[in-house]
This record gives sequence, C-alpha cells and structure tokens, in this order.
Amino acid sequence: MATELRRLREAAGLTARQAAALLGVSPAQITHIESGLAGVSEKRLRRLASHYACTDEKFVDALVGMAVDRTRGWWEEYRGLLPTSFLDLAELDHHASFRREVAILFVPGLLQTEDYARAVFSSRVPELTDEELETRIRHRLARRVIIEGPSPVPYDVVIHEAALRIRVSDRTAWKAQLVRLLALSEADNITLRVIPFDLDGFARASSSMTYVGGPLPRLDTVVRDAPHGSVFIDSEAQLHAYRTRFRKVEAVSLEPDRSRDFIHTLAKEL
Repeated sequence: MATELRRLREAAGLTARQAAALLGVSPAQITHIESGLAGVSEKRLRRLASHYACTDEKFVDALVGMAVDRTRGWWEEYRGLLPTSFLDLAELDHHASFRREVAILFVPGLLQTEDYARAVFSSRVPELTDEELETRIRHRLARRVIIEGPSPVPYDVVIHEAALRIRVSDRTAWKAQLVRLLALSEADNITLRVIPFDLDGFARASSSMTYVGGPLPRLDTVVRDAPHGSVFIDSEAQLHAYRTRFRKVEAVSLEPDRSRDFIHTLAKEL
C-alpha cells in the first residue's frame, strides 16, 4: 500500500510536501505513510487518491482494504525470532488470491515434508542454532495453510527434474517427499507439472520464481530468493515479464497426469 501511494503521488507530479499541504498534515507524515512506518485512515487514503487523480475505483478499494485490515496473523508470533522477510512472505501468502511457482533445484517450501525442510535449513552457512532451526521449520510448516487450510488458494507449480532427483536428505526421507508431492498433486486447488531433463525448452526455466496474485493484477508480487533473504518485485513492467515467463515455462512442462506418472516412476526407483 505504501509503495502504491508513493507511485500515485509521483505519477501526479506532486512532491511529498505538496501532498501534505493538500491533506493538511506534515511532510514527515506523508513520508512515514509511504515508507510503511505509519498507517492511514480510509478517509485520508481516499482523499489522497482523489488529489492524485486516481480514477480506478477497484484499485483504490483494494488499497483501502489493506489500510483498514487489522488482522493479527499467525506469523506475528515469530516477530523478533525470524528475519522480517519470513514474516513478510507469510503475510503475502495470507492475502494471496493465487500462487504460481517455478522450482529448479529444491522442492518448493509449501510442498516440503518436515524432514526435507530440516535438511534444507540444516545446510545453511553459517549454521543455525538448534532453536533457530526448529523455529524456521515450524514457520515453514505453518505456511502450508495457504494451500491446505480451510480456504486454499489456487496453486500452479512447475518443478524441474533436477529438484526431484537431488537428495537433500537420505533415501527414506526423499521417497517420503515424492509421495507427498503425489498426494498434493491430487488436490483440486493444486496443479503440479514437471520439466524432465530430456524436454526441449529448458532455457525458459533457468531459475526459480514465485508469483503471488493480489486482489488486482497491478497488486501482484514476485518473490525471488537472494543470499540474504527474499526480494519482492512489484513493478508493472517486471510483473508482465514474469507472467509471460511462467506461461512459457508451463508450455514446456508435462501435463499434470504425465507429471504424476513421472514422479511415481521416480518413487518406484527408490
């Protein structure tokens, strides 16, 4: 919300000082709102949108929805225990209307078994303490609610064969992970596809990505992993590029039924 308000102001050609004068507040208050350090009431948000000549009523309503939402999510219990990006990701999940993912080297976090997640987090450098490790595992398992809870969102995921063959743990844990993928692929809200090594067009799926749908397309977000946490991308030009990229990745992947057969074959080999 803060980012979108700043973009609206800049598109209107107004400075923070000018916007503050129109609203009758200090420039510092506008800066705090646009930095996410202060909230804003529905009345003031609609006044700002009017001053910024924003006529997209659905977009303004979506911003208002974010402004007045006082939900204290389950992720708040992890505040101070995990990096902020973990909490941001869980909150992004909570507000998602759909989710799309491309995974190359690891099974996506939402689909991981506890043993798989433990192996992934245990490989971190520098190593996590036992307490940090257990906290991250609990948080990751809690995030499953987005696809397995009372109101699961549509989830389209494409996994490369590399992620299905790399054993982050022992044989038993890895087979259990494949079995979980097979079970989840049967869910009505989950569409799982596989890209085998021998399928043409792999260059289009050369890196992982997560695309999270917002209440409107212009409020979608792409999440990319970085060495020191997640990077959140929300510019319209880049969102369009990632939408196009996901469609191309889907086009070179196996259909869901063939993907299940592929995973089943891998599991039998173990």
